[in-house]
Amino acid sequence: MKRILTALLATMLLISGCTQTRSEETKYNKITAEEAKEIIDTEEHKLVDVRTPEEYEEEHIEGALLIPDYEIENLAESKLPDKDEKILVYCRSGSRSKAAAKKMIEMGYTDVHDLGGIMNWTYETVTEE
Repeated sequence: MKRILTALLATMLLISGCTQTRSEETKYNKITAEEAKEIIDTEEHKLVDVRTPEEYEEEHIEGALLIPDYEIENLAESKLPDKDEKILVYCRSGSRSKAAAKKMIEMGYTDVHDLGGIMNWTYETVTEE
């Protein structure tokens, strides 16, 4: 009887573990500017600026793709079709990037990292001319 109960419990745990969605498995991940710089320099990634077009034109991290936070739900899947690629998200101070990163996780993206605000970025930036 004890063996049957143990087997039943193990089966229930296995089944419940298999029903998790991608967003439940993927946790929000905040990284430092230094960690982001290391990823940018050494790994395949996409860098996403979630500020406004005006903020982006004024200054952004080189190679960043502009997807304003208010457009994440509308544009992310077309501009970032691979939901398993490493994505770094930033804004001005960290508020919008946190919300955007969490929204992307809800949308099924599995490797999203919030680097916070460009205010904390001590490395080179570029401007649009």
